[in-house]
Amino acid sequence: MLPQINKYKFANCLCTVTQKFVKFGGTSERIICTVLLQALWADSNSTRTFKDITTFTKILDSLLDGYDNRLRPGLGVRVTEVKTDIYVTSFGPVSDTDMEYTVDVFFRQRWKDERLKFHGPMNILPLNNLMASKIWTPDTFFHNGKKSVAHNMTMPNKLLRIMDDGTLLYTMRLTVQAECPMHLEDFPMDSHSCPLKFGSYAYTKTEVTYIWTRNASQSVDVAADGSRLNQYDLVGQTVGKETIKSSTGEYTVMTAQFHLKRKIGYFVIQTYLPCIMTVILSQVSFWLNRESVPARTVFGVTTVLTMTTLSISARNSLPKVAYATAMDWFIAVCYAFVFSALIEFATVNYFTKRGWAWDGKSVISDKKKDASIMKKNNTYAVAVANYAPNFVKESTLPTVCKCALSETNKTTAEAEAKPEQNKKTFNSVSKIDRISRIMFPVLFGTFNLVYWATYLNRESVIKDPEPSK
Repeated sequence: MLPQINKYKFANCLCTVTQKFVKFGGTSERIICTVLLQALWADSNSTRTFKDITTFTKILDSLLDGYDNRLRPGLGVRVTEVKTDIYVTSFGPVSDTDMEYTVDVFFRQRWKDERLKFHGPMNILPLNNLMASKIWTPDTFFHNGKKSVAHNMTMPNKLLRIMDDGTLLYTMRLTVQAECPMHLEDFPMDSHSCPLKFGSYAYTKTEVTYIWTRNASQSVDVAADGSRLNQYDLVGQTVGKETIKSSTGEYTVMTAQFHLKRKIGYFVIQTYLPCIMTVILSQVSFWLNRESVPARTVFGVTTVLTMTTLSISARNSLPKVAYATAMDWFIAVCYAFVFSALIEFATVNYFTKRGWAWDGKSVISDKKKDASIMKKNNTYAVAVANYAPNFVKESTLPTVCKCALSETNKTTAEAEAKPEQNKKTFNSVSKIDRISRIMFPVLFGTFNLVYWATYLNRESVIKDPEPSK
C-alpha cells in the first residue's frame, strides 16, 4: 500500500493526464477525478479507523495491566465517593396485603478511579458489561428489597463509560420489589411513604460513602408515563441520607421516599354507599304498622345480615392488622344503627303484645266487658228457647222470643261496634316510633358530617420506622 502523502500526488497527476489525453469533455473529466479522490479518501478513513481501534485496544490493555479489581479506589488514601441518581421508568403495583411495591429503575453510579486514567483520541470510552466485570464496582444492595432482578435480555442491561480523568459512569436496569411499611389507621383516606434504601454491603462510611448526584428534586426522576397505580396517586418523591449502626460498623444509607395518596372512589362505591343505603333501609321500618311483625322483622334481620356481609368483604383487601381503620369505625357505627333499629322494633312489639298502648289507655278491659255482655245475652236466648212452654196457639210467645232475639242482636251489634272504636286505639302509632323517625336520621346524618369532615381534612402523618442493618 502506498504512503498517504503519495496518494494525493498520484491523484493530482492522474487528473492532469486525464484532462490532456482523454477527450470526453470537461464534465467527464471532473467526474473521473471526483471518483478517484473519493476512493482514495475512503481508503484513508478505513486506515484511520483501524488505527483508532488499535489505539483503544492498547489503552484498555494498558489500563487492565496490573489492575486489581479486588481493591477499591483510593485504598489507604481517601474515602471512595459514589454519586448516585435514579430514573424510575415504572412505579407499581402496590400491594396493601403484603405491604410491598414494585419499581423499575435505571440505577446510575459514578465514582473516580485514578488507576483508569488514559490519554487518547477520545475523552470517553463507551463500554458494555464485559469491561465492568474486570474493574472494581461498588457493592451496592437494597436494604428493604425483598427481590431484585437485573435484566439480561437480550444482553445484560448495563452501561459503562470511562472518562480520561478516571471517572466512571455505571448504569444498570433493575426491577426491585421492596417493603413499604403502611399505617392504616386512616384507611381508605390514608397516605403512605414507600422508601427505597440502598448502600454498601461490605464497606463502612470510612471506606465508601454515597452522595446524590444532583439536588433533592432531580436525583430521583419519575417518567411522565411511569405510574402503574390503580388505587394510588404518586404525589411526589424526596431523597435523604442517613447513617445506621450495626455490629460491624457504621454504614451510609441513601433513601428515596415515594409519597402515595390513596384514591377513595373505589371504596365509596363498594363499601360506603351500600352501608349508608342499608342504614336508611333499616329506618324504613319505623314507618310501618307496629303490628306488622313479619315485615318489620324481615327489615331488621335482613339489614343486620347485610351489614355483616359488608364488614367481612371490606376486610378482604387489607392485611390482618390489630387496630381499627377508619372504614372499620364507619361500618361499626352503621352496624350499631341497624341493630338499634331491630331492638327498637322489639321494644315496640313488647308493649303491643301486653295490650297496652304507649298513651296509657287500656284495651283489654273494654274487650272483656264486651265479651261478658255477649255471653250473657247468648245464655238468655238459649234458656228461652229450651225451657219456654210449647204453646203454639198463644201469640205472646213469639213476641217474647222476638224481643229476646232483638235484644240479643242489638247487644251483639253494640259489641261489634265497640271493638271498631277500640281498634283505632290499639293500632295507634307508638311514641317510640314517632321519636325514632326523627332521632335516628338526625343522629346518622350528624355522624356522617363529623366523620367525613374529620378524615377528609386531616393532614396525613407519614411514619417512617428506624432503619436497621
